[in-house]
Amino acid sequence: MSVFLRRCREVVGDAFVLTSADDMAAYLTDWRQRFTGRAVAVIRPASTEQVAAIVRLCGEYGVPVVPQGGNTGLVLGSVPDQSGQAIVLSLTRMQSVRQIDIRNNTITLDAGCRLAQVQEAAQQAERLFPLSLAAEGSCTIGGNLSTNAGGTAVLRYGNTRELCLGLEVVTAQGEIWHGLRGLRKDNTGYDLRDVFIGAEGTLGIITAATMKLFPRPAAQLTALAGLDSPEQALQLLSLAQAHCGATLTAFELMSDLCLQLVTKHYPQTRRALPDTFAYTVLLEISDNESVEHATALLESLMTAALEQQIIGDAVVAASMAQSAALWQLRENISNAQATEGKNIKHDISLPISCIADFIRLTDALLQRDFPGCRMVTFGHLGDGNLHYNVSPALGTSAEEFIGHQDAVNRVVHDSVEQFAGSISAEHGLGALKRDEIRRYKSAVEIQLMQAIKRALDPQNLMNPGKVI
Repeated sequence: MSVFLRRCREVVGDAFVLTSADDMAAYLTDWRQRFTGRAVAVIRPASTEQVAAIVRLCGEYGVPVVPQGGNTGLVLGSVPDQSGQAIVLSLTRMQSVRQIDIRNNTITLDAGCRLAQVQEAAQQAERLFPLSLAAEGSCTIGGNLSTNAGGTAVLRYGNTRELCLGLEVVTAQGEIWHGLRGLRKDNTGYDLRDVFIGAEGTLGIITAATMKLFPRPAAQLTALAGLDSPEQALQLLSLAQAHCGATLTAFELMSDLCLQLVTKHYPQTRRALPDTFAYTVLLEISDNESVEHATALLESLMTAALEQQIIGDAVVAASMAQSAALWQLRENISNAQATEGKNIKHDISLPISCIADFIRLTDALLQRDFPGCRMVTFGHLGDGNLHYNVSPALGTSAEEFIGHQDAVNRVVHDSVEQFAGSISAEHGLGALKRDEIRRYKSAVEIQLMQAIKRALDPQNLMNPGKVI
């Protein structure tokens, strides 16, 4: 192994092969601070050519590779296991914006660019890059692509997959696929791009991407509405789509407990509505015409929703500052829940039409089996993605409750299956859900995935133990 590390240092430089426990610590522990793996080294290449050279060395010496971006994943996909046999290949030194093509509305950039950097680069070019996540200050575009991240704007712009036109990938053999094409139509065989997006680094390493940009909207307006049930939230969604059409960018559902936790742990945050509602919807429209046109659309929608008794109250942000304050209610939920204590997370997707029935049925099943458990239910209702998180009953220790994690997961995931949903909407499978997914995918699906893995990574060195 000393010879392997010496040759790696020759590729990237001594300073970028980390082997001490202190230097590696931040790369080995997952985002939620619940698991710490072990590694031979953390290696930080500065270019695609260096990534390829390191991967070739790993193939030569039989060393597994765990690709890592911002290490913000929630399913143990970007940290090594505890065998200590793998390297972590961190792409965070690769942060170049290679090209912005205004007329083609594309940006080509290194995989290590933070999502916030991409948004800023687009803004400086008077364009919009619509992908938006709570972790956008830390996560990288390579990680977003590897997990096919969703976020708050999927309703209008789609997942990361829909935003990507081309990729540059280092294969498991250390070869470079130059697929950075800014084409919206390219019907020349198998779509290799889609093979690597969402694969969590198990088939190859994404080193750069060409992503779509959009014209910046003339106005973005936000509103918050209180209502009594998820069924009313679905009614509001249908009404919003009818009134606002393609201008509807985000439609986020939050249970009352979400807002309780946010205002408890972020006391500077206000609820915005004077009354308490069982559920709250945060919605946003992005209008290319004018602020006046957007305001009229949103006011018309809220008036209709009140008249039809779909909602009990609403507030429309009158400024960017007010809009940001409303979004803080949504964006601070995960951190507030983490501060409150340990919980059991679920990142699920369902047919939108089934969401209300799913929540009603599954809430009841969980209360039957785990009386008093508290539901932190929130997510992207407009695209069917719920973060359906379960916190222990008041007075129950977190450790005792976490001991029931497998049983809680079984209730939730079996209910998801009953409604023809997915147990992973945007977080991926990683190591956390790798075995769980076998309960819900057919043997044919598993065999096809295994065949792709064997074909592209015959040595099983690309992020082994993840996904499949």
